[in-house]
Amino acid sequence: MDALLPFRDRAEAGRRLAAALSRFQGTHPLILAIPRGAVPMARIIADALDGELDVILVRKLGAPDNPEFAIGAIDERGELMLDAAAVEWSGADRDYLQREASRQLALIRERRSRYCGGRPGLAPAGRTVIVVDDGLATGATMLAALRAVRAQHPAHLVCAVPVAARESLAQVGRIADEVVALAVPPAFGAVGRYYQDFHGVEDDEVMAALSGGMGAQPVPEYTVHLHADGHVLDGDLRSPGSPKGLVVFAHGSGSSRHSARNRFVAEALNRRGFATLLFDLLTPQEDRDRAARFDIALLARRLEAALDWARDESAQRDLPIALFGASTGAAAALVVAARRPGDVDAVVSRGGRPDLAGKEALSRVRAPTLLLVGGADQEVLALNRAALALIGARAELIVVPGATHLFEEPGALAQVATTSAEWLARVLSQSRHRGA
Repeated sequence: MDALLPFRDRAEAGRRLAAALSRFQGTHPLILAIPRGAVPMARIIADALDGELDVILVRKLGAPDNPEFAIGAIDERGELMLDAAAVEWSGADRDYLQREASRQLALIRERRSRYCGGRPGLAPAGRTVIVVDDGLATGATMLAALRAVRAQHPAHLVCAVPVAARESLAQVGRIADEVVALAVPPAFGAVGRYYQDFHGVEDDEVMAALSGGMGAQPVPEYTVHLHADGHVLDGDLRSPGSPKGLVVFAHGSGSSRHSARNRFVAEALNRRGFATLLFDLLTPQEDRDRAARFDIALLARRLEAALDWARDESAQRDLPIALFGASTGAAAALVVAARRPGDVDAVVSRGGRPDLAGKEALSRVRAPTLLLVGGADQEVLALNRAALALIGARAELIVVPGATHLFEEPGALAQVATTSAEWLARVLSQSRHRGA
């Protein structure tokens, strides 16, 4: 048996695999784990490479008379990958394939909900993606996972496993750009024989790994109360230890601090070490008035109240501050950035209406500004291009291909979250902490 084998457990295999992948450190790779066994191992790799961790959910389609015999697979986008020869041999007809695909897709969606609270998967497009499993026997699941990722256009696709059968390794090598395997025994057998401890991984281990590490504590959340215009506005502050900065969210018209989209992005920022504040810009009574929702001056005053609160709080006052606005909230964020350049270090606009801030305010924005717009949101895209010209070299426009105004398409919001986190990490690292 190979001198590397057997591994003591998945943790040891994960550490060895992380060392073999060390050249990807600094590229902020996306680590996709095949559940359940690979997830704790992939957590170790993601932490070692300063990458992001998610699961890749695929399910095999079993033959009618032998569910263990794979005749194809399905991914969470509903894409079928069939082995034509295996389908013919098994006698599976179209009705059977449709029923089996529907059943497996329901299981995939149930797992996504259980493991990730229903949030969409992180987008592989344009990124270095490393797909991890705890071993390759037949390789059928890994093949399906790689095909699913390849269809989403990663910049570089890597298959990484501690141990693999030689034949399976050759197959995955036809799909991945690169294959990393620590050991390739001549007579393979089952994956478990190459581990001293190969206990079954439970769902709670998977969820702990995905939330930030085995036994990791969730990011603390606090309720805060902001005073503005004689009203008390409720907010939710989440702050990891030693945050890199504070991101204050300004939601769009008809939304609130409970916005699922903003919370999804905020959680991605929390994982990258940023504190986030989501608060209600309007009282419940004001929110029933459509005119108030589009009153940019009012929204800007409320956002300034959040800045004042942050500057008065000892835990926040020395942090660089970014404003993250959506729709009308983006206009308010840009007005505040123009009005208070010494307090705003960066602005992110998601599907924003910067035109509502007015040309004068846009021309006075000095903070680095990121404009994120869906490629299919043509009217808003045109408005953002005009705003880009007014703000000038301090602004950057990124178009999310195929996305509409609310970024509801698969992977679109995940791309917003990843892009925003990476951009803010770069921009705010250049801002001196105010207490320095």
